[in-house]
Amino acid sequence: MNKQLLSAILLTFSIAGFSQQSSKAFSAKGKEVKIYTTAENTKLRLSETGTAVFTASKQPLETEPSIFVNPKKQFQTFMGIGGAITDASAEVYAKLPKDQQKELIDAYYSQQKGIGYSLIRTTIHSSDFSSSSYTYVAENDKELKTFNIDHDRKFRIPLIKEALKTADKQTQLYASPWSPPAFMKDSKSMLKGGKLAPDSYQSWANYYVKFIQAYEKEGLPIWGVTVQNEPMATQSWESCIFTAEEERDFLKKYLGPTLEKNGLGAKKIVIWDHNRDLMVYRANVIYADPEASKYAWGMGFHWYETWNGGKPMFDNVKLVNESFPDKKLMFTEGCIEAFDAAKYQLWANAERYGNNMINDFNNGTVAWTDWNILLDEKGGPNHVKNFCFAPIHGDLTTGKLIFTPSYYYIGHFSKYIRPEAKRIATSASRSQLQSTSFLNKDGKMVTVVMNQSDGELKYNLIVDDAETVLTIPAHAMQTLVY
Repeated sequence: MNKQLLSAILLTFSIAGFSQQSSKAFSAKGKEVKIYTTAENTKLRLSETGTAVFTASKQPLETEPSIFVNPKKQFQTFMGIGGAITDASAEVYAKLPKDQQKELIDAYYSQQKGIGYSLIRTTIHSSDFSSSSYTYVAENDKELKTFNIDHDRKFRIPLIKEALKTADKQTQLYASPWSPPAFMKDSKSMLKGGKLAPDSYQSWANYYVKFIQAYEKEGLPIWGVTVQNEPMATQSWESCIFTAEEERDFLKKYLGPTLEKNGLGAKKIVIWDHNRDLMVYRANVIYADPEASKYAWGMGFHWYETWNGGKPMFDNVKLVNESFPDKKLMFTEGCIEAFDAAKYQLWANAERYGNNMINDFNNGTVAWTDWNILLDEKGGPNHVKNFCFAPIHGDLTTGKLIFTPSYYYIGHFSKYIRPEAKRIATSASRSQLQSTSFLNKDGKMVTVVMNQSDGELKYNLIVDDAETVLTIPAHAMQTLVY
């Protein structure tokens, strides 16, 4: 190759590289920011509350609360936000009037009319949020010859199909098991813990394959599965215990190879699917084994580690992210426990969502999934009376939907942050303010700010070398789009 040709090629690559860098550079200077607000003791619910314009930034004073956004520092790629379509959600949905059914679908899955969910979790046969326990096979059918999903065709599958019709094309559906069938367990019961019997490991791995194939035959693509919901919890409902070592071995010897052998190797497998408290140990054990780790896309986690009176353990999420940066983190379940109809509009419930979502995203989480999208006016149905809150309830005595503040707080993220966005370095100068930012593929920056204090706060939004001054009401959430 002559020198002139080589120089031309190098120049072309240099220009292309410069163009690529230039196209990625984000500047807020001169831009307008749109402000959307939800606030306690007001009628503001994801309401557009004004605009502001960025000017040149200056050194903020200690007396000036500030949010700092650095577009040059980008982190994980955002996958989506969503909720679980359980049997309970589907049964309540089926009992609602047609106009309320449409309102619910639009409220969750339309980005224009609602909050644009782009993730759906569902269960592999029953969970506590089913009207009764059931499986997809006849008793003692280890060969799974009787496998069928007729149960799900009545309520659950129709609701998932309706959701996907309205949702973004990038919406992903994944599934989690609560327990193997009773005959596969050492306890011979789906309830109250117990373990998968050693002679049922292969049969249970085959069960996932059958489930994926059956759902996909219905036109419902399965993105992936979690290995086991809450594998260290002995619950009064469907549950099954896997130690870290047992989950590792089931993953590497049975589940991973079985999916691969059946042409499902591209399906994502998510480990743990339990609280933040023990997630570091689970990651250390499974990811240390190359044969197990190769099958694990990442780790799922829940927020219920506060059951013992402690606080959310966000640092454990951060540590797993730092220790295993090639693995993904996905929040797979959270809800407000202990249903009480008097607390439908309790603002602290929404702030729990805001606090968890901001911290989880800032610690590397790529996807965030709420629990039931819909429950009835009793917090169910639930066959063991484990009644909980959902962001939206369907009051079957009136046939009307009840929207809680949690719905709007989740919406401040899900409506504006879209799949494939990149998280951007963001921090606050006051503990009363929490914030996270994402840069969407369309070039729009989204900064979410939460004020948990009792007073209105005036604050600087400083984005690199540009700033604007904004005000957030007491106990409020704001989404800033610019």
